[in-house]
Amino acid sequence: MVKRFAPPDMPAEVQAVFASDPPLAQAKLHALRRVVFEEAARLDVGALEETLKWGEPAYLTTTSKAGSTIRMAWKEKHPNSCSLFFNCQSDLVLRMSEAFPSEFQYTGNRAVTMPLHGDLPDFAARAIVSMALTYHRDRAARH
Repeated sequence: MVKRFAPPDMPAEVQAVFASDPPLAQAKLHALRRVVFEEAARLDVGALEETLKWGEPAYLTTTSKAGSTIRMAWKEKHPNSCSLFFNCQSDLVLRMSEAFPSEFQYTGNRAVTMPLHGDLPDFAARAIVSMALTYHRDRAARH
């Protein structure tokens, strides 16, 4: 069972990006942000760095270096969805699409997209976030 808690205060620059998104996008992105922080705590990957990368909220396991960066965004050209973005040099999105073929939409080897309407598929969202947060640690264990 996942212990629910309030994520840390959001840095002002990240807060400004979220605030510029439409209300439905803000709600979905806040839900994803909560999942990121909850899974990071559950997985014991150390403190997360919350910052902007390419103008988008990004989450890094800077201290432990256990995971790969997770970015999230709503894009005006795709107004009915939001996405999580991952390092395109990794096999993360491929593994995510194999594990959850129908829960999300996938764009190449870098993005997982979900509709703004409807509930976040909690189990699948936690699983893909966990894959990213432990990517380097798990990869080292596999080799």
